[in-house]
Amino acid sequence: MPPTGALIPADAPFSAQQESWLAGFIAGIAAAGRRASATADAPTATIDVLFGTQTGNAEFLADELVAGARARGLAGRTSALDAVTPDQLAAMTHVLVITSTYGEGELPDNAGLFWEALQSDTAPRLESVRYAVLGLGDRGYDDFCQAAKLIDTRLEQLGAARLHERVDCDVDFEEPAAEWTTTVLDRLAAETGATGTNAEVPTSAAPPRSPWNKRTPYRSRLAVNRLLSSPHSAKEIRHYEFDLGDSGITYEAGDALAVVPLNDERLVGALLGHLGASGDEEAARLLRTEREIRTPSKELIADLVERAPSGELAAVVAQGTRSDLDSWLWGRDVLDLLRDTDPATVPTLPELLPLLRPLQARQYSISSSPLAHPDRIHLTVASVRYGSGQRRYEGVASTYLADRTGGEGTAVGVYVQPNASFGVPADDDAPMVMIGPGTGIAPFRGFLHERAARGASGRNWLFFGDRHRETDFVYEDELSELRTRGVLTELDLAFSRDQAEKVYVQTRMRERSRELYGWLEDGAHVYVCGDASRMAKDVEAALLGVVAEQRGRGDDDAAEYLAALRRAKRYVRDVY
Repeated sequence: MPPTGALIPADAPFSAQQESWLAGFIAGIAAAGRRASATADAPTATIDVLFGTQTGNAEFLADELVAGARARGLAGRTSALDAVTPDQLAAMTHVLVITSTYGEGELPDNAGLFWEALQSDTAPRLESVRYAVLGLGDRGYDDFCQAAKLIDTRLEQLGAARLHERVDCDVDFEEPAAEWTTTVLDRLAAETGATGTNAEVPTSAAPPRSPWNKRTPYRSRLAVNRLLSSPHSAKEIRHYEFDLGDSGITYEAGDALAVVPLNDERLVGALLGHLGASGDEEAARLLRTEREIRTPSKELIADLVERAPSGELAAVVAQGTRSDLDSWLWGRDVLDLLRDTDPATVPTLPELLPLLRPLQARQYSISSSPLAHPDRIHLTVASVRYGSGQRRYEGVASTYLADRTGGEGTAVGVYVQPNASFGVPADDDAPMVMIGPGTGIAPFRGFLHERAARGASGRNWLFFGDRHRETDFVYEDELSELRTRGVLTELDLAFSRDQAEKVYVQTRMRERSRELYGWLEDGAHVYVCGDASRMAKDVEAALLGVVAEQRGRGDDDAAEYLAALRRAKRYVRDVY
């Protein structure tokens, strides 16, 4: 072969070596042509992986699924459900849906628009689509994996063909999700004849998963445990800092930190005592470290009803309304239910243990920025305490951190839960509106520190409130300093009980309707964090009211305006 860059004159006679090289070159071209032709004729498939997520798990699984598809020679791409229109869906051939369920059987925030369009009478037929659905949920809720069930049924109603039965995963979703993924991809690869890696498709794998997870949490040193609220407040809000040491843990502003708690030994002892159990080492360990003893499981409720069909719990269940049962159960724990059961029928400890759900990690929004605090993760947590008289009740993880970690310097099991959909705008010039009363301020403290560290020029507006300014204005000094530095452009406060008429963050939003709409028109990203049952709904209603008032085009127009913000990922929520 001639040296690289050498030129052969057109009229020069070929040597034997050159003739041999030329023959090989021509043969290579012919072989490449045959390979290209064979590739063109081979069956191919593009796998569309659509995800609906609230905390990031479904998105992570979608990324892993696409990596697995590409490893099998299948083209794959991911999209949030809300990013897909019905017409785009109808044009797809192989659709894999992974979705969690949020709230009381609702679609996640990035899937609501998709579901609305899919329910419409104008939704197209999907006879050309083959699909499979994976649901993520928690069997402790009545509407377990309801979002996945709804989508699965509706796709079938629209004529799509199911290529694999839906799988509904409980909180320990990793193994069933991996099994579903392998089965579906192997079936698709076999049907299409795909083998190996498709060179025409990028082979980047899913984001690397941290070695620290719920099975192997990192034992982090609790470096700071500080009371934020006043000792005179009706609430107890604390600031925590976890030392990352040599863990290699990385995080982003907007992610969550999962804390692996231990149950209160006093409650464990009371349970063992009520059951007349000896409290041998293994049983006590299980109750303290592996079983949920605060919230009664559905399995325990069903068992106790069967044991005492004429009891009070059985009577409530027999009424058949979930709201009645929820109201009756509110505040009660496993010990309460056992104490309400006839001693003659109460389960033994060996009978009880299988009826208790696994003790789960609790996730909290991170309140720091890795740019400002690369070696630590901060949390802002309200300690849950209530009850009086004979029983005082405490939140499992919140009081574990506050009271039972042994003080600062104690090792606590933690791992990061990424949330790719909830973070500061990529554009440092974009305005940002943050609405987070109470501990909902947590991620926004991190956002503000992030933008300060990046030198972002975008304006920042925070709506914050609680009950009383004097006792509940957490991070007041920090927020004042950020305002002085120009990082926090606007700060609207709503302390609901400092005046006769209650004032909330949504009140302040309506009061500044014109300015707020102006920020939206300037490209602002809107973030909401906090209570999902009331606050988040009231804030959304206020936001719709602001848009309707300022545009003057009615409620339908305001709803579409907000939907456009969702699709553009400019209206996102971290609610619980």
